[in-house]
Amino acid sequence: MIDIRPFSTLGAFRNEWLNARHHFSFGHYRDPKRMGFGALRVWNDDEIAPHTGFGAHPHENMEIITFVRQGAITHKDSLGNQGATRAGDVQVMHAGTGITHAELNQEDELTRLFQIWIMPDEHGVQPGWGAREFPRAAGQGLQVLASGRPADKDSGALPLHANAAVLAAKLAPGERATYRLEKGRAAYLVPATGDIKVNGVLAHMRDGIALHEEPEVEIEALGDAEIVLVDVSDRS
Repeated sequence: MIDIRPFSTLGAFRNEWLNARHHFSFGHYRDPKRMGFGALRVWNDDEIAPHTGFGAHPHENMEIITFVRQGAITHKDSLGNQGATRAGDVQVMHAGTGITHAELNQEDELTRLFQIWIMPDEHGVQPGWGAREFPRAAGQGLQVLASGRPADKDSGALPLHANAAVLAAKLAPGERATYRLEKGRAAYLVPATGDIKVNGVLAHMRDGIALHEEPEVEIEALGDAEIVLVDVSDRS
């Protein structure tokens, strides 16, 4: 099953500093058909104006992954962690027993990012935060950025407290990437840039592609493209 969710159909929120699109129900946006996808609960496509951002606010029992597409986001939290995650980099926050953080665009340019929330397999874990660079280039295929899957333990990916993985790839025009989706798994894929075909089905930049019971996923770039894929357990 392949379900294309066009960017124009996503939930929307906009104020003087934030332009957000929601792939799943979030905030004031509610769609009973889009309450999540397996263990994936949130995928927000955010544009944050310069020198603004999200003030201090709490989270608990959630794995929160931020994929920065343009600019940078500066993280500050109640554990004393602080750092800027820049375009091409990824950060992971384990909300666990509870953490308060702020996410600020301290740059002179717009910040664009995906924020992805995944339900953890364990509740009440020690909260934490981490970030790292993930250089990517066409021809390298899908790279694991964050994972809690046992097979990815020594991959260099940022750890997750969930049997899930976040992967990304840059593709040149005509390049293909193939991904094996194991039984009992589901995947959600978004092209951050460029148009693609997924198992022959066309999807445009920033569309959502939900994949279920597709053992092999072939992604073809129609032009220069960057894709982000989340592999999660297929549970509600």
